[in-house]
Amino acid sequence: MRKLLSLTLMALASSTAFAGGYRVSIQGQKQLAMGHTGVAVINSAEVAFFNPAGMAYLDKKFNVSVGANALFSKTRFQNSEYNWTNKSDNLGTPFSVYATYKLNDWLTAGLAVYTPYGSAVAWEKNWEGAHLVNDIDLQAIFVQPSISIRVGEHFSVGGGPIYAMGSVNFNRNLAPAGGLTENADVTIDGKNISAWGYNLGMMINPVEGFRLGLNYRSEIIMEARDGDATFNNLPALLQNDPRFNPTTFDADLPLPAELTAGLSVNVTDKWLVAFDYNYAMWSAYKALDVRFGNGQESINPRNYKNSSTYRFGTQYLANDKFTFRAGYYIDESPVQDGYFAPETPRNESMGFTGGLTYQFSEKLGVDLSFLYLHFDQVDNSYDHFSDGSSFGGTYKSSVFSPGLGITYGF
Repeated sequence: MRKLLSLTLMALASSTAFAGGYRVSIQGQKQLAMGHTGVAVINSAEVAFFNPAGMAYLDKKFNVSVGANALFSKTRFQNSEYNWTNKSDNLGTPFSVYATYKLNDWLTAGLAVYTPYGSAVAWEKNWEGAHLVNDIDLQAIFVQPSISIRVGEHFSVGGGPIYAMGSVNFNRNLAPAGGLTENADVTIDGKNISAWGYNLGMMINPVEGFRLGLNYRSEIIMEARDGDATFNNLPALLQNDPRFNPTTFDADLPLPAELTAGLSVNVTDKWLVAFDYNYAMWSAYKALDVRFGNGQESINPRNYKNSSTYRFGTQYLANDKFTFRAGYYIDESPVQDGYFAPETPRNESMGFTGGLTYQFSEKLGVDLSFLYLHFDQVDNSYDHFSDGSSFGGTYKSSVFSPGLGITYGF
């Protein structure tokens, strides 16, 4: 019985790992097409996310950029020793809305609404890894008002608070197939989760055509309180057990701090190149405490490590109507060996991006982008169950995401 409860508690740890370990870097159509660079790039209101200090250098008094993506992700799992195979095909819809307004020559205000975390993973019900996860759906929206202050011709600073709000729904089986509670499962559901953080940036333009940028986004702890935990398909032996009655749960969902530094160079009047280095401070995510309303508690190790992303992008202004973009990046995984769970099938990856803008008029343009994210095949496992068991195999994952946006300004 103790084993059953322990596995139940582990379910909540898994859901939080998904929240902490899954970063969706799709925060603007122009910048995504350039490898998601942007900390030192000035070309639209998207700079409100990448570096609010850059809002002061936008040419137009009012700028707005709205965009959305269809994110198709798939993961294939295989364990050759036991001849286990399974797959997960999922769809996400990240979006972003940015607006800036120049109040005077040195002060610009902006608002950014975006979805840096949030996706879904759904495996076949009661699959071999169902005691870790059947399905999970995470949603998070950030709202970030900012100001940008221009100090002379060559330097600016910017920043503002971040209000994060979201929800999580997660389901898993209570025990591996063949156990006492075969096919019994638990669902946790947390809504109206919110927290605060902040965003700071600076930009330097030492010479014409060359920019340096630095941006810091603080850690945010999403505190789920009094969410619902329900148990389903219990055998007759456990249906009157108070430990499996509907109850509440509390859990913290950590979203790590990020530091990004980068540069951009105008090689010619039409050709721009950019580089961003992003450092995500995942090491803050060492373990997860989960507390049930019935007094049970579980501490589950994660031991994520800090990770880096190296981004390269370019933009070419072909004529008054068309601007073309391309990019590439290398993204390190924060998940260490032995902590690889199927709710976060993430390992080292490479991103290939591209896109264009068609300018209908001086005020209105349409942005198109695409992303192909290729994850290295990985043989790994999760080895930290309280009973000493392990679950693992070979994972193959990829993501494809087309995007559409509109940019307007005057």
